[in-house]
Amino acid sequence: MAGVPQLQKRLVDYTASLFHEGVLDEQFNQLQLLQDDSNPNFVVEVVSLFFEDSERLLNDLTKTLNQQDVDFNKVGANVHQLKGSSSSIGAQRVQRVCIAFRNYGEEQNIEGCLKSLQLVKHEYAIVKNKLETLFKLEQQILAAGGIIPRS
Repeated sequence: MAGVPQLQKRLVDYTASLFHEGVLDEQFNQLQLLQDDSNPNFVVEVVSLFFEDSERLLNDLTKTLNQQDVDFNKVGANVHQLKGSSSSIGAQRVQRVCIAFRNYGEEQNIEGCLKSLQLVKHEYAIVKNKLETLFKLEQQILAAGGIIPRS
């Protein structure tokens, strides 16, 4: 098993790559700053709520867009919510795709909406996978008795 310094370096490098790839933005750092000893699981809890909300919204969007008469107001409301929650945790690429998605919804462009839905699902899957990996690394460091390095 890797020692604490190696795990900490992996975490720092991995986190840096998430920013470099544009998966996360500065808002994620802001979220981390709100975490302290009185609330050590703050980031994991906020991100877990983001995952739950996003999956519900993506399911709603899928159902709504597959109906004969698409309710574009509902699409717009769901995309707006998804954009807001992804923005609040710093999921930059999800947020960006939502902006295009919202425009297609306003134009009532069903093809554009369906393409955007696939893109949002894709970007969401990436950010979910990467954040879960990040949290696992943090858990390994804590389990090994180390502290989480914050940049």
